[in-house]
Amino acid sequence: MLKDKQAVDVDALLAKAKKPSADAMRLHPFYRGKVETTLKCAVRNFQDFAIWYTPGVAAPCRAIEAEPEKVYDYTNKWNTVAVVSDGTRVLGLGDIGPKAGLPVMEGKALLYKYLGGVDAVPIMLDTKDPDKIIETVLMLQPSFGGINLEDLSQPKCFRILDTLREKAEIPVWHDDQQGTATVTLAGLMNALKVVGKKKEEIRIAFIGCGASNVAISRLIFAWGVDPTKCMMVDSKGILGPHRKDLEMRRHEYVDKWRLCQTTNGELREGGIPEAMEGADVVIALSRPGPGTIKPEWVDRMSEDAIVFACANPAPEIWPWEAQEAGARIVATGRSDFPNQVNNSLGFPGIFRGTLDVRATTITDEMCFAAANALASQIGGRLDAEHILPNMDDWEVFPREAAAVGMKAQEQGVARLEKSYDELFEHATQMIGRSRSMTKLMMEKGFIAEAPEE
Repeated sequence: MLKDKQAVDVDALLAKAKKPSADAMRLHPFYRGKVETTLKCAVRNFQDFAIWYTPGVAAPCRAIEAEPEKVYDYTNKWNTVAVVSDGTRVLGLGDIGPKAGLPVMEGKALLYKYLGGVDAVPIMLDTKDPDKIIETVLMLQPSFGGINLEDLSQPKCFRILDTLREKAEIPVWHDDQQGTATVTLAGLMNALKVVGKKKEEIRIAFIGCGASNVAISRLIFAWGVDPTKCMMVDSKGILGPHRKDLEMRRHEYVDKWRLCQTTNGELREGGIPEAMEGADVVIALSRPGPGTIKPEWVDRMSEDAIVFACANPAPEIWPWEAQEAGARIVATGRSDFPNQVNNSLGFPGIFRGTLDVRATTITDEMCFAAANALASQIGGRLDAEHILPNMDDWEVFPREAAAVGMKAQEQGVARLEKSYDELFEHATQMIGRSRSMTKLMMEKGFIAEAPEE
């Protein structure tokens, strides 16, 4: 139940929820971007240019031509990821276009560097054509060690990911699918421990049927949750064999129609309130709220209900509303409330481990390994308001990296062999270097201190 202190302080909670947006509008124009290119090699004098550029650079070029894998030894390809988007499905804002989506991709690059020690380059594409996106990504491969697809609308996002995973020689990852699914699964693992429920017995209402929840449901079902006890809800209602609109477009909405056949064993019809009736868990990634999920619907869930309201920039229901309605555990995608379930807890460490063993892909089993590492990191701190570590628990990222790297080797998709300790130590060093560099640049004034509000 909601604490009395919280109940009388809703205005303060609302003000806190709005502050990040206000700060963002002040600080984005001040810094004029969040990432930049800097040097990693020594420049002792102008004669060094002959080493790093012509004529000296010809020697490593010839070496790579003779042995293409040397590109990972002689360039930064081994540690560089492209964050690719067309801006058609941005942070709950929808189709805002490639220019408007750029701040999000820059933010992604910031998180990659600070939390994972990975160099990331935001690339916005001025096309919505899935074939052109696929073609462009394949042409970008020589420069990057991996590709992070981001904020692509459905259903094309599924085909883009599946095609690129099949054709690309480097790992391709859609964070809205795989990343969100991995962190959500970790959160669910620990939430069930708190309330004492078994995965085989729970009922889940998935509110929203976009890329995130489709991928979340797939990973959760593979983990052992019974899909027939679960329901998916899109903008037109609960999925099931009764959905003739999806049957008619089953070749376009392949994943949705598959879920119509495999979920909703009770053959319920209706919308969000009907799906939530008696549910143990709600996992919502749908229309930003509040108001998308109503307190009275939470009240009709089972005892010790778990609510993941993860829409951005505002959750489908405010946490204090859900708690007052009887939810035992409430999580959102935001860092300013307890229980942040956000893919930022996953992708930096997952890609760190993927790059460090030079994996050719990122499998579901690698995601399970990352989810287990993330869930176990909370240790003895686990309770109803602490189901996952915070992003400032820096050790979670090297632990994820090591777990992912080991699983990649076990599955035969890694091109390098390293021990757990080697992977953990290298990830720790890379992440520590990024944080130390940022701190040093702030201390020396190379990153300017923003004026007071």
